[in-house]
Amino acid sequence: MNFEYDDEHEAFRRELREWLAENLPAGWRDGEREMLEGDEREQFLRDWQRTLYDGGWAGVHWPEEYGGRGASLIEQTIYREEMARANAPPQINVIGINFVGPTLVAAGTEAQKERFVPNILSGEEIWCQGYSEPDAGSDIASLTTRAEKQGDQWVINGQKIWTSYAQYADWCFLVARTDDSGLKHEGITTLLVDIDQEGVSMDPIHQASDEEGFNQVYFDDAVTSADNIVGEVGRGWEVVMTLSAFEHSTTTIFSIEQNYLDLLEYCRTETRAGEPLIEDARVRRKLADLDARVQAAKVSHYRNVSERSETGTPGPEGSMDLVVADELRNDLTNVAMDVLGPETALWEDGPNDGRLADDYLGSYGSWIAAGTGDIQRNIIGERVLGLPKDDKSQESHRT
Repeated sequence: MNFEYDDEHEAFRRELREWLAENLPAGWRDGEREMLEGDEREQFLRDWQRTLYDGGWAGVHWPEEYGGRGASLIEQTIYREEMARANAPPQINVIGINFVGPTLVAAGTEAQKERFVPNILSGEEIWCQGYSEPDAGSDIASLTTRAEKQGDQWVINGQKIWTSYAQYADWCFLVARTDDSGLKHEGITTLLVDIDQEGVSMDPIHQASDEEGFNQVYFDDAVTSADNIVGEVGRGWEVVMTLSAFEHSTTTIFSIEQNYLDLLEYCRTETRAGEPLIEDARVRRKLADLDARVQAAKVSHYRNVSERSETGTPGPEGSMDLVVADELRNDLTNVAMDVLGPETALWEDGPNDGRLADDYLGSYGSWIAAGTGDIQRNIIGERVLGLPKDDKSQESHRT
């Protein structure tokens, strides 16, 4: 495998770096990255989404005919590297851009593509993903939310939970049961549902980090048009797998690497008992271990990018990136909390304006997002290694 980028790829990197230097929010490059809360936070993120869109950087991996740059997988990788290096603000429509949009391009009708796709990149319509339920998290096929056909509409009743960005969303990519007669993976349908209607309500979930980024969403005789069915009625599992493949093909390893580099710089400049932390043998061992794991995770991701370049579609190898990144993030934040000491218990006045404490608490939830680590291991074992199906043990390997 060749890890060198050619001249064309480096030109792409320079273009992105120059654009970021000119367009990041005021003060962002100098470390002033505090975002406000509530409506002001939403407006800030919507403005950033529009800035990315106007600059042609909102969906580099999308085909040009749908408003993207038609970037190659290697260019997508460079894009993720550089956005992490710049600590760029998050995209408020990340679910729409990375998951919903590509799924509609792959499985939606022409009318759906024409209606929804253009507004995803611009951020004019924000999307959330209605998958998890109180009794159906990683096992989506156990869902109980129902959709029933009434005339030319579908009427939806049920509850979703852990719904990211629902507080901002205009539309929900919803999975519901429409038929109970077959196996649990059958009789499932995917629908596009307008969130701004009387039949939809939500409650924010107050997290340990004091944030409310997740939501419970309730559907009480909510409706959507029959034209908003994605794929075939009762065969939504195929669409679910399409979206999941796009979801699993994303990676956070480059932001994890940036967090490691920030910790490394802190250890080089911070002193204890008159000596830089980097001189402490215990600290050095932990940093060396993290560095080796970060580099190994990057190599694994590059290998998966190479594999996807051959096949043209995301495959189950993305589950390896998820497992490695999720556990590495958690271990990194644990080391950082240990190295930085008691001051990490502070919120606004702690290191990086308290973001380390947020990252530490949030890292445990990452084991669950996009499917638990045990689910990902089953995918790797069964679909990558060809092993027989697991007995579905109820005990986590991390217990």
